[in-house]
Amino acid sequence: MALILASGSPRRRELLGLITNDFTVCVSGAEETVPEGLTPAETVEALAEIKGRAVFAEHAADTVIAADTVVAVDGVILGKPASRQEAFDMLRLLSGKTHEVFTGVWIANAQAAVRFHERTEVTFYPLSDDEIWSYADTGEPFDKAGAYGIQGRGALLVRGINGDFFNVVGFPVAKTARALNEFGMRN
Repeated sequence: MALILASGSPRRRELLGLITNDFTVCVSGAEETVPEGLTPAETVEALAEIKGRAVFAEHAADTVIAADTVVAVDGVILGKPASRQEAFDMLRLLSGKTHEVFTGVWIANAQAAVRFHERTEVTFYPLSDDEIWSYADTGEPFDKAGAYGIQGRGALLVRGINGDFFNVVGFPVAKTARALNEFGMRN
């Protein structure tokens, strides 16, 4: 039985590598839509399951793990920005505030399936428009929920965190390792 990561994220590959190097990657082509009205925690769990089920349908003899991350502030879920202006708007919204980062994880094999999430609070420094535009111009915000990467230059925006750092990067390593142990996948 192989372990398959249902994600094309280089950050998730790197972080799963902290648990085990014995896995393959199979990117899900599933349509990532969920019903409206879900909480951020419900949303990331549902999105992780959608991605994971699509890969599991082709690899039912294996263990599949999938994840999804969103940023939420003032009840609004922020995904990945589609433009420089959208990145600016997201970062302006986060400036000087505490927001939440949620990552949902779904793990399944032929015997069982589980889904869970991790939540981390992140507080940003107050940011000037020049700081925001300068960061947006690095190109870093465009493939990241909430328009920043804490593991890159986005670290300069962060005043502090409360919770799992790796969750903010996009994969709750410790909680996932414990869940994989329950599936008999030893690190």
